[in-house]
Amino acid sequence: MRCSSLPALVLGLAALAAAVYRDEVDDVDFHYALVGLPLPDTTFFHRPRRDDKASLLYTLSDVGVLAAVNPTNGDVVWRHRLVENKKEDDDSTAGFFLRAPEGDDWLVTAHGSGLVQAWSALTGRNVWRAQFSGRIKDLEVLDLTAESSRDVLALFDEDGETVLRRLHGSRGSVVWEFRESSKNVPLQVSNDISNVYLISLSGSGSSLSLKVTSLDTATGARGEHWIVGAKGDVSAAGDVMFVGANSAAPVAAWVDRTKAKLSVNVIGTKAKHEFPLPPDVVSVRVHAPHLAQSQPHFLVHTQTGEEDGARTNKAYVFHTDLKTGHVTLAHELASFRGEGSYSTSCEGANVYFAQVSAEETLVFSSESHGVLARLPHKAGVDVGPVRAVTEVVRKAGSGEFAVRSAIVTGQDDWTLLRNGDRDWTRHEGMSDVVGAVWAEIPEREDLARVLAEEAHTNPLSAYIHRVKRHVDDLKHLLPGYLAGLPQRVLKNVAGGGAAEDKKQQGLWRDGFGFNKILVVATRRGRLYGLDSGNHGHVVWTRDTLALGGERPLVVRGLVADDEAGTVAMYASNGFYTELDASTGDVVEVSGGDSKKPVARTATVLGKLLPIGPDGMPTRELPANWDAEQTVVTVTEDPSPMLQGVKFGGRGKQVMWQFRLRPGLKLATVTTAPADEKVASIGRVLGDRRVLYKYLNANGVLVAASDEAARTLSVQVLDGVSGQVLSAQVHRGVDASLPVSCAMAENWYACAFFGDYALDDKTGRAIKGHQLVVTDLYESSEPDSRASPPLLDPRRPSGRDPTAAEMEAEGLPRYGPSLDLDDARRGPLSLTVSHERLVLAGGGFVVAPAAVESTCLMAAFGVDVYVSRLAPSGEFDVLGRGFGKIALVGTVVALLGGVLALGPMVRRKQINLRWEANL
Repeated sequence: MRCSSLPALVLGLAALAAAVYRDEVDDVDFHYALVGLPLPDTTFFHRPRRDDKASLLYTLSDVGVLAAVNPTNGDVVWRHRLVENKKEDDDSTAGFFLRAPEGDDWLVTAHGSGLVQAWSALTGRNVWRAQFSGRIKDLEVLDLTAESSRDVLALFDEDGETVLRRLHGSRGSVVWEFRESSKNVPLQVSNDISNVYLISLSGSGSSLSLKVTSLDTATGARGEHWIVGAKGDVSAAGDVMFVGANSAAPVAAWVDRTKAKLSVNVIGTKAKHEFPLPPDVVSVRVHAPHLAQSQPHFLVHTQTGEEDGARTNKAYVFHTDLKTGHVTLAHELASFRGEGSYSTSCEGANVYFAQVSAEETLVFSSESHGVLARLPHKAGVDVGPVRAVTEVVRKAGSGEFAVRSAIVTGQDDWTLLRNGDRDWTRHEGMSDVVGAVWAEIPEREDLARVLAEEAHTNPLSAYIHRVKRHVDDLKHLLPGYLAGLPQRVLKNVAGGGAAEDKKQQGLWRDGFGFNKILVVATRRGRLYGLDSGNHGHVVWTRDTLALGGERPLVVRGLVADDEAGTVAMYASNGFYTELDASTGDVVEVSGGDSKKPVARTATVLGKLLPIGPDGMPTRELPANWDAEQTVVTVTEDPSPMLQGVKFGGRGKQVMWQFRLRPGLKLATVTTAPADEKVASIGRVLGDRRVLYKYLNANGVLVAASDEAARTLSVQVLDGVSGQVLSAQVHRGVDASLPVSCAMAENWYACAFFGDYALDDKTGRAIKGHQLVVTDLYESSEPDSRASPPLLDPRRPSGRDPTAAEMEAEGLPRYGPSLDLDDARRGPLSLTVSHERLVLAGGGFVVAPAAVESTCLMAAFGVDVYVSRLAPSGEFDVLGRGFGKIALVGTVVALLGGVLALGPMVRRKQINLRWEANL
C-alpha cells in the first residue's frame, strides 16, 4: 500500500509547525477523508465475515480508491488508492473492476494497468497481487458449486491479442490461460454452471457484431463460437451492457442507433430477442441479480426526455426460461417523473427491485408488479437520486422489509437512506480537487457601504458621522452585550466558549482571522465553498458544467478578490466564471472557446489575465491596464522558455527571454507570495553586526531537471529585467520524482530526492529526500539570515556553536539529516500525538491569519485537509489546555490573602510606631 502525501517541501518544514495536540484534534483542523464518487458496477453491500449478518459498503470509485464504508454511520473502515497521478485532462473510469464472491471474506480488484489484487474484506489487507502486461478488459469471479473452485477470471488485451486467464482465488497463480490472435475486441467474460464465455466484438468501423466463444471451465480449452445477431447491430463497444455475470442466466443487451429497440441475448445461447422502446428515450440501463441461485429475472430502466427538462422513468421486468433461453416481458412498473434510479437486491432465490425517487422508495418482487414495501422519505430528505445500490432484507416472522439504499445524488453527494430516513451524507463530489484558494469572509454590505461613504467625505464630516454611528451601535448592541456578559465569562472560564462559537449560524468574521472560506475546484467541474470556522461546513456548491464549463475541468487560474468578495476561475478551454465567495452566486460567466484555449494565467493586481499558447492574452485587456508592467509567461512548446512581456493595445513586446538548454525539463516555477509582509530588513549576528536581506518582490524561481545527467538546476530571475540573480546545480537528483520549491523574503528552498555525498572524506553517498535552503543578501559582509534555526545555512559544521552564537542567533549544530525525534533539539523535536491518512497529492494553499506568525494551510487531492500552522509558536493565543479555572482561582486566592493580611499589617505598623514613641 502506498498513500499519497503532500509535496516533500511540506514534510521538510513539518518540524517548524506547532504540534496539533491531542486535545486540539478536530478543533484547529478538519479532514474530509473521501473515497470519490461510487461507480454503479463497482459498489455493493457485502458481508466481510461468512457467518456475520452485518455487511459493509464497498466501492471502487471514479478516482481509483478502494474503500470499505460502515453503512451505519458512513465512516471509512479502510481504503487504498489504486490509481495515482492521473493526467489533468483524464476523466476516464474505464478499466476499474471490483468483484466479491458471495459468502467469502475477500475481494478482487483490477484496473487498466493489468494489476490484479485480492484484499481481505474485513481489514483491507492485501492477500495477493499479480501483474500482467496489456490492458484489463474484464474481471469476474468463477462462482461454481464447489467452495474451493471460486477462482478469478481476468480478461486482457495484449497488443491486439485476447488473453483470458483463470487465477487461483487463494494464491493468485495462473490455473490456465487462453490466447486468441484475432482482430476482435475483447469485451466481457462470463460463466454459468457448465462453461466460461468470452464475448468480443467482431468486425471493423461501425459495422460490428457480437461474438461469443465458449471455453471449458476446468482446462480453458476452446469450444464452439458463434455470432449473435446481424453485422452492424453494435456500433461501439460502449453500447453493450452486461449484467448478471455470475447468475444462472447472464445477459448481454444493446440498443440500436435510433434507440427504438432493445436487443437481448442470454449468454450461452445463440438467439437474439428484440423489444421495442418508448419514443424519445435518452438512456437505457439494465439491472440483474448476481447470484447463481437467484431467479433469472432482470429489469430494464428507461428514461425519456420531456419538453420542460424533466425526465420520465419507466421500468420493464423480463423473465428468462433456463431450459429454452427464451426471454419474455413479464410486466411493467408504473412510470414516474423526475430523477430516479433502480437497483437490485438478492436474498437466496428471491430477487428484489428497489425504485428510489425524490419522494419515496418502493420495493418490488421480480415475480410481480405489486409493491412489497412503500417507504416515504422523511420531511427534509431531498436526495435527487442518480444511481443507487440497495440491500433488502425481509424481517423474520413478518412481512416487513428493512431497506438500505446508498445513493449518488445530483449534487455529487453519497447518502444512505434507511427505511426512508437519511442516516448520513458524504460529500464525495469534493474529491479529486485540482485547485483551491482562500477567500476572506466579506464584511456586511451595509457596513462596507457606510465605510466607503466616510472615505469619500472630508475628515471632519467623516469623524462626526463615525461618532454618531458608534453611538447608535451602543444603543442597539450594548444592552444585549451587558446582559450576556456573565454567561460569556462563565463559559470562557469553564472552557466552553470555543465550542459555543462553533454553534453560531452562518458566516462570521472572527478577530483572529481563523474564519475564512476555502473554495475548491474538482476535476468534475464542481466548485465548493467551505467554512473553516465551522469545521469545514459546506456553505455552497456550484456545478460549472451547467454554466458552460468543461469536464474534466483543467484549472488554469483560481484567485480570490477579498475587496469585492468574489472568486474567479479560468479553465483550459477559455471558460471563465466569477462567483460570490460567500454564497456561490454567479457574478459573471463566459463560455469557453475551443479556438482560444488558455495555456496559463497571470495574476495582475488581483485579476486573472488569460494567456494563450501563442503567449498573447485570449481576451481584451482590462480598462485600467498598465501597459508598462511586465508579465512573466511560461511556454513549453517547442522548448521550455520564460518570457518577460509587456502587453499593449497593439500587441505584445518581449522584454527578455530565458531559454533552457537542450536536455533540461522544466520542473517547477514559483514566486514569493504577492501579499508578503517582511518582518525585518536585516538580522543581527552574534557579533552584533547585521546582514541586510536582498528583497525583490519580482523574483521568479525556476527549477529544471536533467534526467540523463541526474542534475537539478535552480535559478532565480528578476521578473522585470530577466537578470539571473542566483544559480545552483544539485547533482545525483532523481528527476523522475517531483521537485517542490518555495520562495519567501530573501530565501528559497527546494526539496528533491537523490544522492547526498557525505562530508567524511570517504566518498560515500546516501539516498534520501534533501531540503536545500539558500539565502540572498545585498552583500557578503556579515549581516542577516531569515531561515529558521533547523534550516539555517549558517549552522556550524563539525563543531558545537559558541555561546555567542547560541545566545544571539540560536544556531544549532549542522546535521546532514532532520531527525523527527532528537532529545538534543529539545522543544524543536516532533511528538506524534495522532495521525491521519491524507490522500492529498494535488497541492496545498496557505493564507495568513490575523494572529502573528499563524496561517491556515489546506492540502487537497482526493481528500481535503485544513489545519493551522504557527512556525514561531502560538505565543499570542491561549490554547485549549490553558487552565482558566486555576488562573482565576489563583487570582481570587491572592486577592483574599491581600484583603485578610491588610488589616494585620496596618495594625502591626501602628503598634511599631507606638513602641517607637515609648
